[in-house]
Amino acid sequence: MGKAFKKAEALSDRPTHYCPGCTHGVIHRMVGEVIDELGIRGKTVGVAPVGCSVLAHEYFEFDFMEAAHGRAPAVATGIKRVRPDLNVFTYQGDGDLASIGTAEIIHAANRGEKITAVFVNNAIYGMTGGQMAPTTMPGQRTTTSPFGRNVHDVGMPMRVSELLSALETPAYIAREAVIKPKYIMKAKRAIKKAFQYQMEGKCFSLVELVSICPTNWGMTPQNSVKWAEEILLLYYKPGEYKLPEEM
Repeated sequence: MGKAFKKAEALSDRPTHYCPGCTHGVIHRMVGEVIDELGIRGKTVGVAPVGCSVLAHEYFEFDFMEAAHGRAPAVATGIKRVRPDLNVFTYQGDGDLASIGTAEIIHAANRGEKITAVFVNNAIYGMTGGQMAPTTMPGQRTTTSPFGRNVHDVGMPMRVSELLSALETPAYIAREAVIKPKYIMKAKRAIKKAFQYQMEGKCFSLVELVSICPTNWGMTPQNSVKWAEEILLLYYKPGEYKLPEEM
């Protein structure tokens, strides 16, 4: 009897450091499967900055670069411009991409750099201690907002996909979720589409993935999935926000 399910060849056998219930592992698998299916493992370079993804290089069987906090798009831009034949992607969290790295991602998208950004949005800083992120929901409690996010003081959560979609430069911008199988299937299709656009030399692409962080949310994985579906997905609506063909 043949195997119906196996590990992606683009993934290593190393156990991950992620917390129980964390969805980074799901995203890693999707990225690995897409790279396998497209046959591009030997011509792919990932860029990971500071955050939960800081050790991502240990979990993939292809070249990875480490970037300073928020600077992954700049590093990816340099690699892609020197080696346009490579498939270059960043793997970033919301504390990284949407906070210290805001300028980097906006200008990379506005320049139309032919790179792909995999953007993990779990509405909080993960590795650094559970602080409030630009994506933290109103009233959501974190270590730096113990009484809940006060939108009168810090504004509303940032919608990165909508923000980048407002740029004139052609791009592929999509948001999906990784909290249940029905969402995961759509998320993988979006990731694959983003890599295909890069392979065709068409445009900058970003796939935002609504995720959970049970440890820093102070919830069980089951309650985290419920909260993400009932709260996060109402504000961070899934779908394709921009297609290069529309420009």
